[in-house]
Amino acid sequence: MDQSFFDPEVAYEDTVLPDHADEVYRGREGVNRAAKRWIEGSEWMLIELEQIVGTGDRLVSIHRLRSKAPHTGIEFETPLAYVWTFRDRKVIHFQSFIDPERALEAAGLRE
Repeated sequence: MDQSFFDPEVAYEDTVLPDHADEVYRGREGVNRAAKRWIEGSEWMLIELEQIVGTGDRLVSIHRLRSKAPHTGIEFETPLAYVWTFRDRKVIHFQSFIDPERALEAAGLRE
């Protein structure tokens, strides 16, 4: 994973996966560890960007997540959103949400 856009002290809060709930991953190694945990639970995973809301130092990216469970073969689809906070053109914090409306609200971008 290219992490050049992450600040070395980046923090990621996962509020999506039940066994990750409210866990905070710190630093670029923490982000790598979180990504591996997300991926290892799937036979395959596709995250498609649908929309970006906001500008400047805070924005929300809204995605569609598709995945297949390795043991059952069940495929599923769900919305996924991230709130991103930037400083000096680097991500310093991001947080995941299943509900895009909650992400927009958390970022102060909900109308």
